[in-house]
Amino acid sequence: MVPMKVLITGSSGFIGAAVTRAVIAKGDEVRVLVRADSNRDNLNGLPIEIVEGDLQDPHSLKKAVTGCQGLYHVAAHYALWAQDPSTFYKVNVEGTQHLFRAAGDAGVERIVYTSTIGAIGLPADGGLGHEGLFPSEGQLSGDYKRSKFLAEQEVLNMAQKGLPVVIVNPTAPVGERDVKPTPTGKIIVDFMKGLMFAYIETGMNLIDVEDVALGHVRAMERGRIGERYILGNQNLMLREICQMLSELTGVPAPRVRLPWKWIVPLAHVNTWIANHITHKTPRIPLEGVRMAKYRMHYDCTKARNELDLPQTSVETALKKAVGWFHQHGYA
Repeated sequence: MVPMKVLITGSSGFIGAAVTRAVIAKGDEVRVLVRADSNRDNLNGLPIEIVEGDLQDPHSLKKAVTGCQGLYHVAAHYALWAQDPSTFYKVNVEGTQHLFRAAGDAGVERIVYTSTIGAIGLPADGGLGHEGLFPSEGQLSGDYKRSKFLAEQEVLNMAQKGLPVVIVNPTAPVGERDVKPTPTGKIIVDFMKGLMFAYIETGMNLIDVEDVALGHVRAMERGRIGERYILGNQNLMLREICQMLSELTGVPAPRVRLPWKWIVPLAHVNTWIANHITHKTPRIPLEGVRMAKYRMHYDCTKARNELDLPQTSVETALKKAVGWFHQHGYA
């Protein structure tokens, strides 16, 4: 494709920072939308134009998209708990509506929307999730998942009405620059600190965050309008991930497997304490425990075939994550 001017939201975050670097490497002119109070460490030294704004401020969004041919909407309120749950819906649903209306009015030619793997359904028989499935009510655990599912439904409706948008659904990315860190990154950090004394038998799909970024770029280049693409790589059980981390760090993998039903009461108590006493993120967030009930394994064939999604080994991605967390003092 001919180089173009693009706007990227969420560029200071984990996936957004990787997308920003991939888009710069492609040769596009990059403008990023950041909040005034955002941590911009992930943007240091990059050849970008920074525009301050907020997804809840439609005027700032109109200014941000003006003159852009492409848009990567990566920003979201991503957490397993919030003191005010309405924040998820204001940012993830209403913010997306505001941004895409502004993009439509500005004549943006191509849009890539970063959804979540939580908006992909899992079969009742325990098979692999795929792009043709939507989650059951039980699978929509927590306000983050529900808000992103509702946002994706709005985006699909906009695509049917002519908005040139492609949807990508990353699984669980790992790698460098996970500054927050994300819930998956926190598992790695806790393991490195020796704080993982037991595990739940749950499944995840891991992918290198740099592969996720290239998946975004290729979705912009060749993705089909209105289609969803799972950006994932290897299906693993949590015990297998722990074993990989043990080999990388020398920290022993936990041997005790806890039944899921034992953790649920602890999560309820922990979340109640967070809501009513500490007002800080719970150590055992209820939404994360509810997610662990499902084996979140997916068929990533569509993105491999249509987007030529790279498949860097998960061991390599975990090694990069461990090295980055160690270098930056997380563990």
